[in-house]
Parts: sequence; structure tokens; C-alpha cells
Amino acid sequence: MNKRVFLRQIGQLAVISPFLPWTLQASEISYPGGYSYVIDDDFWNRIRKDYALKPDYINLENGYYNIAPQPVINKFIEHVKMVNYHGSHYMRTVQLENKKRIAGRLADLVNCANDELVITRNTTESLDLVIAGYPWNAGDEAIFAMQDYGSMRDHFEMVAKRFGIVNKIISVPNHPQSDEEIVALYESQITPKTKLIMVCHMINITGQILPVRKICDMAHKLGVEVMVDGAHCVGHIKVDLEELKCDYYGSSLHKWLSTPLGAGLLYVSRKHLPKLWPLLADHIDDPDNIDRLNHTGTHPVHTDLAIEDAIDYLELIGLERKEKRMRQLQRYWSQQLRDTRNVIINTPVEPHRSCGIANVGIKGMPPTDLAKTLLEEFKIFTVAVDYANVQGCRITPNVYNNFEELDHFVEAIKTLSKRV
Repeated sequence: MNKRVFLRQIGQLAVISPFLPWTLQASEISYPGGYSYVIDDDFWNRIRKDYALKPDYINLENGYYNIAPQPVINKFIEHVKMVNYHGSHYMRTVQLENKKRIAGRLADLVNCANDELVITRNTTESLDLVIAGYPWNAGDEAIFAMQDYGSMRDHFEMVAKRFGIVNKIISVPNHPQSDEEIVALYESQITPKTKLIMVCHMINITGQILPVRKICDMAHKLGVEVMVDGAHCVGHIKVDLEELKCDYYGSSLHKWLSTPLGAGLLYVSRKHLPKLWPLLADHIDDPDNIDRLNHTGTHPVHTDLAIEDAIDYLELIGLERKEKRMRQLQRYWSQQLRDTRNVIINTPVEPHRSCGIANVGIKGMPPTDLAKTLLEEFKIFTVAVDYANVQGCRITPNVYNNFEELDHFVEAIKTLSKRV
């Protein structure tokens, strides 16, 4: 066996070998008859053991970065050691082959073609690549919402200064009456000069899920392309790009897929590949090859390898089971507080309009004060949000959180609501 073949096999084994620390057997996760509370509690208590949790506070701020479960971290450390051991030989032989294979698994996860998806570092990189690489002309128009993520809004402002495009900004209501109300907001801003709409799949500050397919259908009838911010969706809810029919999609995998930090994805519909300019030049000159948009230089390839381990872990849980659990956790606390005096829930009440993320505020209490008091007095870690018609704390439990922790959170909010 020659050295190249040997190293390729070593690289593949490091990626596909099973979770050695994982002790929950397949029979323990194949529960017939659906998801009863008793079975769920047993199952999720076992999952909780896979997380190294700080005893200092209850972590209800998993939205920025979902800490990875220990089996994934252990595999990640194995990858670090393996890459460091083989050094440049790994980098010059199989790194791109492994990255391409793992991108294929991501493509399967989100239901798109392998040649329409690449691995990036995060959603910001993914979507800013589209914004910066789009063939803008002076006077072209873009539409987005004030509730969209700041980094992308900033990039639209930058291309406005650079290319003379016009940005048209809407505001998404926290409690829409219907999908049609939201679609109409975007449609109302479209003119013959409109080229691109940016829309959140799940708004990061409130957790509201927007009717992406309906927005895409409307926009496409008017000749407008749609770029979707799915930062909080992959690994959280079912993402089916074939069903969504969007033109571009970006996500951060270190959020709800729970990879180590620094992993994301970018989807570009094949028909749009030739028009985009890459952020960094690559030797690939084929305009139909998405890899020409994905020049990253030398970067931590062991993070790429760990994406596959995170997918393995998600598949052990089951995406449908996880989505149900995330929605169950959110509604467990938010439904208890919706009718509480002085408490404001900034997330729609309809189950299909949110999943694991929601936002809560207290009348007369600045969000920064609320977050500070929750941490210092009640040992609950959250994040304050105070812009774009949203005043409150974003609450993002993860699969390791339990109902006892949420009971403590509910009592904390009820206690604080009586003080104002």
C-alpha cells in the first residue's frame, strides 16, 4: 500500500469511526408508539449527560453558539491530533476530498445538489459573499427587514455606498395576522429595479419563522431573487431547499447543528453560480463550479471534519425528534408567561411560527437590566435585545435543558414582573 492511499484511509477513518464515548445503544432510542413525556424525559436526561455544563448558571443563551456535546468534542480533538500528526501531507492530499464529501452530507441534510453547496465559516461569510459578489448596477434595489442580522444589513449599506444601490427596509411584525401579511410587506417594496430580497428563515431576535416559500413564489413571479438567512435553522428544524425554492441560503452550523465553532454553509442555486464574483480569487475559473466561490486559504480543517460527527449525533437523536423537543421546551415556558401581568412575549403564539427560540420582556424594565438581574440574582444566562421593535431577552434553551430549569426561569420572570 502506498503512502497516499494509507493517509487517505487514515483521514476517512478519523471521520467515520463511531462515537467511542457514546453509550446509548440504538435500541434505547428507537421508541415505538411516538413520544410520550415519560419516554422523552428518559431520553433527554440521557442526552443531557453528553454535555459538560457549567454549574455557575442555567444557560438559556444557546443561540449565539450551541456548545457541542462531548462525543462530538472528543471526535473533534481526535481530528486535531490526526491533522497535526500528518501535517502538510494531509493538507496536500486528502483535505479537499474530505471537505467535499462532508459538504455532500450537508447537501443531503438540506436537500440540495452536491454541486450547489459549500462549507463556509458562518452565515455572515455565506450571505456577505452573495451580497458583495452580486452583479450590482447603480440604481438597483434590495429589500430586507430591520429585524435581519446586523452584519448583513451592514454589508448592504456598504454595497450601497460602493455601487449606488438603493436599500428598502421593512419591519416584520412580532405577531403577524397571516402569512399573507408578511408576503405583502415585501411585495409592497418591489419595483422594476428590485434585484434581491433578503429574508430570515427564523428571525434571530424573536425566533419567528417566516413563510419563505410563499415569499419566494411571490418574488420569482416578479423577477426578483431571494436570499435566505437560515443561521438558526440547520439542525434546529427541517430545512428542505428543494421545497423552499430560494436562490441563496446561508447557515451557521455551530449554532443548532452544534459543531465546534467556525462552521457554516452556503447554498447557491446552480443557475445563479455564473453571476457571482468570489470574495477571494481561486484557480478554478469555471463559472458553473461553486468551488470558485469557496477559496478559504489555510484554515482549521479539523472543524470541517467535525461537521460529519455533528451530523452523526443529530441522526442519533433524530431531527424530527429534536425539532419537537425544541418547540416543546419553548412553549413550556412561553405559554405559562403569555397571560402574566407586565410580561410581553415578542414571539408569535402559533406553534408553526416558532420553534426553540422566543423572546420575553417586562414592561418598564430595560432588556439589559432584565438580563443582568436574571444572571446575578437568579443565575440564568440570557441575552438582551433592544432594537427593531423588540425589547426583551432572547431565550434559547438547547436539548440538554430540562423542565426544572425552565420552571426556575418562569418563576424568576413572574417575580420580576411584580416589581415593576
